[in-house]
Amino acid sequence: MDTILIVDDNQAVCSALSLMLELNGFKTLSCFSPEEALRLVAEQEIALVIQDMNFTQDTTSGEEGKRLFYDIRASQPQLPIILLTAWTQLELAVELVKEGAADYMGKPWDDDKLLNSVNNLISLHALSRQNSQLARSEHQRMSAIKDADLCGIVFGSGAMQRCIDLALQIAKSDVSVLITGPNGAGKDKLADILHANSPLKHKPFIKVNIGALPMELLEAELFGAEAGAFTGANKARIGRFEAADGGTLFLDEIGNLPLSGQVKLLRVLQTGEFERLGSHQTRKVKVRVISATNADLAEDIASGRFREDLFYRLNVIELALPPLNQRQDDILPLVNHFIGQDFSLSKPTQEALVSYPWPGNVRELENACKRAVILAASPTLTMADFGLKPVSGSKPVSGASATSESTPSGVTTQQANAQQSAQQSAQQTAQQPAQQEPLQQGGGAQVSTPAESQPEVNRPQAYEPTGADIELALAEHNGVIARVAKSLGLSRQALYRRMEKFGIEK
Repeated sequence: MDTILIVDDNQAVCSALSLMLELNGFKTLSCFSPEEALRLVAEQEIALVIQDMNFTQDTTSGEEGKRLFYDIRASQPQLPIILLTAWTQLELAVELVKEGAADYMGKPWDDDKLLNSVNNLISLHALSRQNSQLARSEHQRMSAIKDADLCGIVFGSGAMQRCIDLALQIAKSDVSVLITGPNGAGKDKLADILHANSPLKHKPFIKVNIGALPMELLEAELFGAEAGAFTGANKARIGRFEAADGGTLFLDEIGNLPLSGQVKLLRVLQTGEFERLGSHQTRKVKVRVISATNADLAEDIASGRFREDLFYRLNVIELALPPLNQRQDDILPLVNHFIGQDFSLSKPTQEALVSYPWPGNVRELENACKRAVILAASPTLTMADFGLKPVSGSKPVSGASATSESTPSGVTTQQANAQQSAQQSAQQTAQQPAQQEPLQQGGGAQVSTPAESQPEVNRPQAYEPTGADIELALAEHNGVIARVAKSLGLSRQALYRRMEKFGIEK
């Protein structure tokens, strides 16, 4: 309940105002002198002051009220003040209003007008205080970020800002953190920030992609193995936990960890103890575990694919990273970062980039920027360079590549449209599954999104993809590992091994 201070040497005036205000839901305090008013303003939480202009009998100059007004302003610059004045003091009241008084009224006052002014001024004062608090919080937050290591992350959205703020807040502790979000959204960047701003930043930081490890070697990779523990183990080797001892271990794609590995991981998290594969010697480490997943672990728990007790060990604090289409303010800063200072964007291109949903998230956006820079005909990138075009009544869409009409010789493309290809153009050569979003032509260029159902290139049975083959396939399939693996005739695990061999980041 807001408190209103009434300052008037006439007790009848104080009583009348108090009754009227209390009947309308306000709490009131009354005093009869400027000295007492200043004391109450200093000691109490006052939302508004209603003050007279004269406090000494037979005095009509208003100088006492003027001094009280300036004294209150000196101690509480934002506190709203309503002046009660006789018509003979109108000029003085106007002068004080110019100096910051919120309102003035003559005696006798109009109850409805006074109540309306009180309600409006209290609402504005509350909003002003809230803005001041937000400004102070923002200043403190910016001071904290200024001193933090953000690991080169680029953002502009409030959603990403909140994720980073929370990451910086929990980085100082050693609790386990689970980062959730779709593929390509930047979960590994958050893990980098957590480690870089923690007390362990000078200790080992080991990253493990669970999905890239062969299932039969997964436990050996995590916990180590003795010589002869399995075929090809010619010497003892330490696991990732031992390598990260005293530091941080980042387990990406934790949802792919098999149940047997989950049991051992749970034990390490609880006790810090484990055994190497093929050994009975118990070893002990102290490791902070950061994990990430794009899977719905609650659903995996319900289906029995993931242990509930392990989930709660990993998920002491969760960092939920939204997809790129839910933080659109990040798109243009990211694009400007990826294309560099030598290129700029036309306004329609900026609008198209922000409107497109980017199902592949930041990874898809980065690939699109790389293609646009390579294929650009001028320093100002257009929608055609990105394969984008706004469509009336729907969002613009992006293709995987541009046509030979707008690209250098030797660059070829496919055009896919699952539901309209036969009707739109005889030039469209491949169909897209019906569940995918239909593609539109942009800037006269044909665009396509490769799908799993498209014909695959016939390759000899002994075909072994090169690093360039893998990079090209990743670009064509927007980084979707399942599609890339299928197009190359590999399993996901085999593809991950070759990516690691060639130093290709997912």
